Amino acid sequence: MQLSYAVPTPLEYFAALVQSDAEFPLLEAAVSLAQDEYPDLDVQQVLGDVDQMLARLKRRIPADAVPLQKLRALNQFFFRDLSFRPNVNNFYDPDNSYLNVVLRTRCTIPISAAVLWLELAQGLGLAARGVGFPGHFMVKVNLPKGQVVIDPLDGQSLSREQLSERLEPYRRSSGLVDEFEVPLGLYLQAAPPREIVARMLRNLKEIHRTQEDWGRMIAVQDRLIVLLPQAWAEYRDRGLAHAELGHSAQAVQDLDAYLANVEEGLDIDAIAARVAELRRARSD
Repeated sequence: MQLSYAVPTPLEYFAALVQSDAEFPLLEAAVSLAQDEYPDLDVQQVLGDVDQMLARLKRRIPADAVPLQKLRALNQFFFRDLSFRPNVNNFYDPDNSYLNVVLRTRCTIPISAAVLWLELAQGLGLAARGVGFPGHFMVKVNLPKGQVVIDPLDGQSLSREQLSERLEPYRRSSGLVDEFEVPLGLYLQAAPPREIVARMLRNLKEIHRTQEDWGRMIAVQDRLIVLLPQAWAEYRDRGLAHAELGHSAQAVQDLDAYLANVEEGLDIDAIAARVAELRRARSD
């Protein structure tokens, strides 16, 4: 008797990875995002490549190294020896979010660099976490003498003054100034792995929406909804993408889910009108 095993789809594999917050494999989940664009991608091979990088790094560090020594060795290895750098020529290339490509080209964006850097930092035993800083993802490390916030594109340690300066455009555009201003520390909270992967997906979503690439956007939305099943705005956005492709039944289903769960959205009336229009088109 021959046994046969069903191979999970990329979305099923992703769903299995992101079930639990307690055991959330950030690097594996982040690598798996590329399977929509690179269906033959061997995720385990990419994980193995990162393991090899960590092994190379560990060989450079004395067994009795203190955390600051480890941090300096990591930054030398990552930014100087491996030459990870921003993709200044094409910052909005989807490949910047696919870690298999980033490992090959060394061209990246902040959050992709951060995921790789964090894997190495935590592999060295450093107390490192991601930081969902507005407009530019950061990383931070707790050291015996205090916390260091680092730009994952160049390894620069940022002072409170530099962070406040980088935050200023966001504060002004969001109206978070004067009496509405919130402390800098609130922007430096550790980002959970689920939030990091969601931010990676939303970067891809914005690229595909801007390019009106609705098929690719739907694939991203499928993952976002698996990752954040109660993020109703993601159902709305998937429904609108389905509508653009003429998938009326899927569009109505998603938009109805949005309307059923969001009571005070500014776009409730517009979405309800869109659903009525889609239903009329289906019945004609």
